[in-house]
Amino acid sequence: MPYAVDSPRVVNISDLRRLAERRLPRAVFDYIDGGADAELTLRENCRVYDDVILRPRNAVAIPECDLHVTVLGRRLELPFLLAPVGSSRMFYPRGEEAAARAAGAAGTAYILSTLSGCRLEDVKAASIGPVWYQLYLVGGREVAGATIERARLAGFSALAVTIDTAVSGLRERDVRNGTKELLGPSTWARLPFLPQFLARPRWLAGFLSDGGLMSFPNVVIPGQGPMPYADVAAALEQSTVSWADLRWIRDVWRGPIVIKGVLTGDDARRAIDEGAEALVVSNHGGRQLDGVSATLRALPEVVGAANGRAEVLLDGGIRRGSDVAKALCLGARAVLCGRAYAYGLGAGGGPGVARAIQILRADLVRTLKLVGCASAGELDRSYVEVPAAWLQYK
Repeated sequence: MPYAVDSPRVVNISDLRRLAERRLPRAVFDYIDGGADAELTLRENCRVYDDVILRPRNAVAIPECDLHVTVLGRRLELPFLLAPVGSSRMFYPRGEEAAARAAGAAGTAYILSTLSGCRLEDVKAASIGPVWYQLYLVGGREVAGATIERARLAGFSALAVTIDTAVSGLRERDVRNGTKELLGPSTWARLPFLPQFLARPRWLAGFLSDGGLMSFPNVVIPGQGPMPYADVAAALEQSTVSWADLRWIRDVWRGPIVIKGVLTGDDARRAIDEGAEALVVSNHGGRQLDGVSATLRALPEVVGAANGRAEVLLDGGIRRGSDVAKALCLGARAVLCGRAYAYGLGAGGGPGVARAIQILRADLVRTLKLVGCASAGELDRSYVEVPAAWLQYK
């Protein structure tokens, strides 16, 4: 592993974040790092893990820990998957392929965003592990249906439908960094925001050698080709997913469907009634509606509502292996990591992603041994103390 992302320079995910901030232009780093509005939910997603107290069983000898879990019938060697992160090719050349390759090598799954810069076929080919496709209805049903069929033929094993993007959240950092102007047609409007890119010559060289401003090759508009990289907010607003859409999506896909963006028991039950085999408790990393529940706090309600009828995963705020353990204790089958590996990708490409996975794995093994549990699959609520208010929902 390159020295830049290896220990002792990089000990935790925060160290990868620091290196990513140093390497990336401000607009690109803030795209990874930022959230909506006042970023209350963004911060709370991480802070809330402090409210769950571990209850160790000491004097327990555990020579080795078994980290494997089964998700949608597939064995994963780690209880965390790499979440969909749009525009990862901006962070590092062929970014989605690099992340998928690292996930497969570690024995876990990668989830590809609709808004990616690499062809879905190339991303699937890069990984030896399972790859899921995350779906937005950008471009309408005809475009989405064609992409779903491409994903099915390429061998993607699940479809993750995101339901929390009725409009795009207001990401104030993007406004201040001139994202709209940088993507607009006016050269004069761009000029004030260009120095941030010129200040990162190594990133800029890699970005230009990788083709510069990308299009979205998995959103192919009939008669036009791949959708250009532009203001995605308008495209999302015109492609809101409704419960009725799940019926035709299910008919086209004919495979496991995961609903991402569930925060309440009511939505959990509705998603299951519409055919979801798994739910992801997610608030979009605090990037959509600010002020909603942190995902760990919402997890017990969703697990209770699912009542074993669907697998429940958690997305949001994972920065340490102990965070993974706490989510598993509260009923998550596995968790999704987004920013944790995106920082690694921004810091050092594929090796940075591999280092993020390595950090979380080592953290989790250490946590399991210290709480006296030999297997990730054996973690349950007896290993944690939880605020009573979290358990009031049925």
